[in-house]
Amino acid sequence: MHTSSSPRRSPRTSWLAGTFRPSAPSRNRNGARAGARATTTLLAAAALLVSACSAGSSRTSADGVAEAALAALPRATPAALSPYYEQPLHWRSCGAPGFQCATMKAPLDYARPAAGEIKLAVSFKKATGSGRPLGSLLVNPGGPGGSAVAYLQQYAGIGYPAEIRAHYNIVAMDPRGVARSEPVECIDGRQMDAYTQTDLTPDDQKETNALVDADKKFAESCGAHSARLLRHVSTVEAARDMDMLRALLGDQKLNYVGASYGTFLGATYAGLFPKRVGRMVLDGAMDPSLDAQQLNLGQTAGFETAFQAFSKDCVRHPDCPLGGKDKTPAQVGDNLKAFFRKLDAHPVPAGDADGRKVGESLATIGVIAAMYDQGSWGQLREALTSAMKENDGAGLLALSDSYYERDASGSYSNLMMANAAVNCLDLPPAYTGPEGVRKALPAFRKASPVFGDSLAWATLNCSYWPVKATGEPHRIEAKGAAPIVVVGTTRDPATPYPWAQSLARQLSSGRLLTYVGDGHTAYGRGSACIDTAIDAYLLHDTPPPSGKRCS
Repeated sequence: MHTSSSPRRSPRTSWLAGTFRPSAPSRNRNGARAGARATTTLLAAAALLVSACSAGSSRTSADGVAEAALAALPRATPAALSPYYEQPLHWRSCGAPGFQCATMKAPLDYARPAAGEIKLAVSFKKATGSGRPLGSLLVNPGGPGGSAVAYLQQYAGIGYPAEIRAHYNIVAMDPRGVARSEPVECIDGRQMDAYTQTDLTPDDQKETNALVDADKKFAESCGAHSARLLRHVSTVEAARDMDMLRALLGDQKLNYVGASYGTFLGATYAGLFPKRVGRMVLDGAMDPSLDAQQLNLGQTAGFETAFQAFSKDCVRHPDCPLGGKDKTPAQVGDNLKAFFRKLDAHPVPAGDADGRKVGESLATIGVIAAMYDQGSWGQLREALTSAMKENDGAGLLALSDSYYERDASGSYSNLMMANAAVNCLDLPPAYTGPEGVRKALPAFRKASPVFGDSLAWATLNCSYWPVKATGEPHRIEAKGAAPIVVVGTTRDPATPYPWAQSLARQLSSGRLLTYVGDGHTAYGRGSACIDTAIDAYLLHDTPPPSGKRCS
């Protein structure tokens, strides 16, 4: 399967992570609307531009931790960037009542600011309180590839706690290459349909060749349609864009809430501009010290952990199609794998207007999509029951389409394309070809008997990318930064809990806040303990004690 916000077939990339999804249905917080939900996508690989590293290239020590650390940029703004840091933002009404939008210009290449520019979409929701706002609060839902502007207008600007919305101007910017910010473009909807259905568990050389050919064609198409952008959509560049926005908003420091890949983006900002960090929350944290292979294996284990939790819950329900209450998670997994093998040979119809059937690849993505949020487990049970007992794949297809951001007309957002572009620039590929994947299969199968094969083969996405990676594994210390709250969920599938532990240790001012539970990310998902701790930090600058645990 593909990796999203980084993963998969569509643009499968090294691993699956994703954007923030409020629980479904989300609870109504302080009068905010319920049911909002951002899309998930594959997780991006953490990376670092070589020019931003400390002296020498980074290496990985025996325990897998990168030895090089992200170096802070000079505190003074270079003269060549002054025109960008001093540009006016012309706000206009947009999206929905109460929201305003503007276009910000940034240098396409920070090393050559005069060589061209890129236009970035920004949106803003004014604080609702009568007093003076605490400043701006920048939000990002992850991906990479998730639209921060859509997240603001559909969730954060109306769904964050009323007190947060009263005291902050909430702001979002689509990162370069994403959604409204000069999006990376690769293939059309019909081609994406074919790409997402490519067999991700090849049984022979012919199927392996077909998989490789699909990845090569996707990469070549991105290179042909987005040549100008592909070298300049890195996380480091996006973090520098964030600092420019901070200055244009009139804030001395950046207040920020980032989820999933948004934690890597926020941590990168902190590493580059530690003295400009305000109140920063990194929820569902990534570990920038890991290489692509380590990230993929860690995430594969994370999805296995989530699936085991789903399995234990499923067998308690009489409608569980994968086994009764006497079945262990391993037996439930075996039943699902047997069903996947059946779909590999005989896809089931889904009543799709475009004639798509649900084979193993789409079904796998559908199951994985439901792992992000335990609120989707009931929907997954129903979808599996329909597919396994009624030969109807519509439910699994709906889950898969939501993951890929495909609408009823057959059009896709650029989520998967931006996801691949950022991931493949941020880190060198896990493997250079099929032989590397074959050698790694035992490790992936050990990490997840259910998803191991699919997630291993999904790593080939970046192997054929037309642009060489500019990033590498590195630690982020952000020495001198104000306290940074790092949030980890113990059974998070997309950003495994050990990643949050590692990032909190790396950051000189990191404070680890733990949610003992299921699902991807923790803030706004139902834990009063988590929400109270984060709200108190954002409103009163009182970070929780490091090591605080909530359920």
